[in-house]
Amino acid sequence: MSLAFFLTTLVVVITPGTGAVFSIAAGLTRGTKAGIVAALGCTVGVIPHMVAAITGLAALLNASAVAFQTIKWLGVAYLLFLAWQTLRDKSLIDVEATTTPVSFWKVIRTAVLINVLNPKLTIFFFAFLPQFVPQGQSNATWHMVMLSLVFMAMTFVVFALYGVFAAAMRNQVITRPKVMAWLRRTFAATYVLLAGRLALESR
Repeated sequence: MSLAFFLTTLVVVITPGTGAVFSIAAGLTRGTKAGIVAALGCTVGVIPHMVAAITGLAALLNASAVAFQTIKWLGVAYLLFLAWQTLRDKSLIDVEATTTPVSFWKVIRTAVLINVLNPKLTIFFFAFLPQFVPQGQSNATWHMVMLSLVFMAMTFVVFALYGVFAAAMRNQVITRPKVMAWLRRTFAATYVLLAGRLALESR
């Protein structure tokens, strides 16, 4: 695996997107465990895109306007739902509520859906991975699988760091209702902006 692959992957993963925002929000509002679980969920959400790219389904998605638009608008709707849910969840500014146990499956389910409902990720894999597979490689498929696993590992590490850092800052703001209310509105606005960016995406 080339240095170019690692550097390119790092730039892609470290750039804030829906997964990073969700990991930060989870860590800040629910603690370290939730931040790491969110990072794991976002990483698992990469698997369908990886499989689609490797099996050639990304080509179909890229060619079919209906398939692309369907997944895209489902993703937009889900991000807007997250924004609405974030705004109405008053427990995010309630110190008592934030001490309740983290629902592992709820956090991971949301994180997985965030990445699954993003058709650009499949097309990104389709365009990204082949560039780092040597021409004439006899086991190109397995090479792409290995590259994908590295991509997933880096995704988990970076997103987990985002979540853990956010959790470390949690005590600084958790007892300040006005700050938490501002953060809640900020996360909701960020989800809306990300939904808008996704809505404007084209193949």
